[in-house]
Amino acid sequence: MDKQQVFSITNEQQFNDIALQIFRHQAESCKVYHDFISGLNIVPEKVEAIHQIPFLPIEFFKSHAVLSTNMPAEVTFTSSGTTGITTSSHFVTDVSWYTESFRAAFKLFYGDIEDYTILALLPSYLEREGSSLIYMADDLIKQSKNPDSGFYLYNHDELFHQLKKQQEAQKPTLLIGVTFALLDFVEQHTVNFPQLTVMETGGMKGRRKEMIREELHQQLCGGFGVNAIHSEYGMTELLSQAYSRGAGIFNCPPWMKIITRDTNDPLDLLQNNKAGGINVIDLANVNSCSFMATQDLGKVHPGGSFEVLGRFDNSDIRGCNLLIA
Repeated sequence: MDKQQVFSITNEQQFNDIALQIFRHQAESCKVYHDFISGLNIVPEKVEAIHQIPFLPIEFFKSHAVLSTNMPAEVTFTSSGTTGITTSSHFVTDVSWYTESFRAAFKLFYGDIEDYTILALLPSYLEREGSSLIYMADDLIKQSKNPDSGFYLYNHDELFHQLKKQQEAQKPTLLIGVTFALLDFVEQHTVNFPQLTVMETGGMKGRRKEMIREELHQQLCGGFGVNAIHSEYGMTELLSQAYSRGAGIFNCPPWMKIITRDTNDPLDLLQNNKAGGINVIDLANVNSCSFMATQDLGKVHPGGSFEVLGRFDNSDIRGCNLLIA
């Protein structure tokens, strides 16, 4: 599959056609997915529409190498997790699929990266190896070609002064941060920077109690002086991300799609506006598996936007957006 085909998708027919091509390839080439499909007694040749495609439970990334190629991994992304929780590993054999995916998605939703100063407040991710979010943030910082772009660990005073500098210079600025770190920051500092784009990546990482989205965003809006909080929906097992410009409503890039499933019958897909388990089609995952059943609960709206409603009971806290709406 050619990258140009995937990242130039402009309509649903193109998406469906390419998704079916990738499905047939992965049904044959990805042993884990092949065995899973066989266990369901599904014949790949008889799958003629995307609603017939089976979705691999994302937990397989914890126990198997999910690969559709014999090429060695260029990079291995791993999920975060508390002690005793088995983490996921995503063996990425061609990291340029990831780079092209997040660069194209950023341009689609936010414009030219060189117009921004990128400030990244991601302490829990910086403190471990294998974070796909750090890989993305590092690349975006470099792509911005701005000497003021950079990472922040726990140096909140330095970040505060940088934000004031950005505000005084009236420079477009994106602050991307893990949720607990953004809350820690606004408890120490208050800024009034209406032009600032604040993007939370979700998850308290065991540092704070979980909060409903409205309460969290209200606190962050007050602390940063902004009207809305942006969010990123991504995870270790994906090479694409969806973005929200506020109110917890996410939109996917054209090569990614969300479908919900019945929580009692995972093979039964739901219509729009019905809450269920979130299934993700990520066509950038051509070398692993593009069709995954996550442990998130959500609802898809007409037009393809979606919201995250929470997590299945007893599922572990991970690096994607875990806010309870």
